[in-house]
Amino acid sequence: MSFREDGAAALEWAARYLERVGELPVLAQVEPGEIRERLPASPPEQGEPFVNVLRDLDEILLPGMTHWQSPRFFAYFANSASEPGILAELLAATLNSVAFLWRTAPASTELELLTLDWAAQLLGLPEAWHGHIEDTASTSTIAALAAAREANGGSVVVCSEHAHSSVDKAARLLGLEVRKIPCDDDFALRPEALDLTDAAAVVATVGTTSIASVDPVAAVADACARSGVWLHVDAAYAGSAWVCPEFRWSQSGVERADSLVVNAHKWLFTPMDCSLLWTSRPEDLRRAFSLVPEYLRTSEAVDSLSDYGPALGRRFRSLKLWAVLRCYGREGLQARIREAVRLAELFESWVEAEPGWEVCAPRHFSLVCFRREGSDEENEGILERVNRSGELFISHTRVADRYVLRLAIGSDRTAEVDIARAWEALRSTA
Repeated sequence: MSFREDGAAALEWAARYLERVGELPVLAQVEPGEIRERLPASPPEQGEPFVNVLRDLDEILLPGMTHWQSPRFFAYFANSASEPGILAELLAATLNSVAFLWRTAPASTELELLTLDWAAQLLGLPEAWHGHIEDTASTSTIAALAAAREANGGSVVVCSEHAHSSVDKAARLLGLEVRKIPCDDDFALRPEALDLTDAAAVVATVGTTSIASVDPVAAVADACARSGVWLHVDAAYAGSAWVCPEFRWSQSGVERADSLVVNAHKWLFTPMDCSLLWTSRPEDLRRAFSLVPEYLRTSEAVDSLSDYGPALGRRFRSLKLWAVLRCYGREGLQARIREAVRLAELFESWVEAEPGWEVCAPRHFSLVCFRREGSDEENEGILERVNRSGELFISHTRVADRYVLRLAIGSDRTAEVDIARAWEALRSTA
C-alpha cells in the first residue's frame, strides 16, 4: 500500500480508538511480561506491510494499554491529548525538525518563542519572561535548579514535604542536598519554618501531586528576596487553571519567581510531552547550559533554544501546543477546565453525603482526596478491586499517615456520566 493509503488507515484507527476508548478497560488487564511473550524475539528478515503493524496494535498491544485517553482515567493527573494536538503531532513528525540551532529550524525556534508568549498571556504571566519547552516537568526542574546552582553557588534545595519527587531526583543529579520544610493544616509549606542556609533554590508548589495544595508563594518570595535565593515554582498541574480568572488566587506571588513550570500535556490538552518553562532570568539559564562547539558556530546573531536547557536536539513540540491554542481559544480552554472543576466538586459532594465515606483534604481545582471509613488495608483493597475491574483507574496517597484514594479529573472527554459510573463502582466495591 502507499503512504496515503497507510496514512488513511492509521487516521481511521486513531479516530475509531477515540470513539471507543471510553468502553475499553481503563487499566491494562495483562500480567508483567505477557505482551513481550506474544511478540517475536527477533526482528523480521524482510519488511512487512504497515497493515500488519495495525493488526498487531489491535490484537497484541491494545490489551496491554492503560488508557490515559479514557474519560474514566482518574489516576495521577490527567494527560489528555486533544484532536488538534494529535494531528499536529503527526505533522511535526512529518517535518522532523531538529532545533538545536536557529539555522537548523527557524520556524520551530520562532514558533516556540511565540507560543510560549501566547501561553503566558493566557495564564496571566509577566510579559517579559523568556519561555521554552522541555519534555517533562522533571527536566524543567533540572534546568531551573542547574541555573540556580550556577547563579547562587548554594548546595541545598529547599521545598515542602509535599513537593514532587522530581525535586529530589534533580537534586541528586546536580549534587545538591534537599531540605524538606513541614506543612500547615492545609498541607501548604510553612514559610516561617524556612531555613535558607546554603540554599541555592526554593521550590514552591502550586497544586501538589498528592492533594493539590498551594504553597504561599508570596511569603516564600519574600524570604528568597531577603536571602538572594532562586525561587522556582512548580505549577505543572494547576498552572493551566490560571486561564480562568477565578483560579488566579493560587497565582499570588508567582510573578516574583525566577522560574516556573506548567505542563501543557497535563491540563492544556496537548499530547505528551510538552512542559513549559519560563524564567525571569534567562541569562542565568544560558550561563548554565550554553556550550557551542566549532561545528555549531554560525553567523546569525540569534538565540538557539538549546542554550537554555540540557538537550541539544529539540523536537518541534510547539506545533502541537500552537494548534491546541488556536483550535480551542481562550474560551474553549476555560470551558473545559471549569467543567473538570465542576465535576470534581460534584463528586466531592457525593462523598460528603454518603455515610461511611469522608473527604480527607481541602479540594483545590479538580482533585478529590477521599476514603472509606475503615482501615488502610480496606481502602487499598477498594482501590485494587475497582482498578482490576477496568471500569476506572484511580491512585492513592497518604494524608496524615492514612491511606487515601485520589480521583483527579482533567480529560476533556470526561462527562458527568463517567464520574457517576466511577462513584457507583466505588460504592458497590466497598
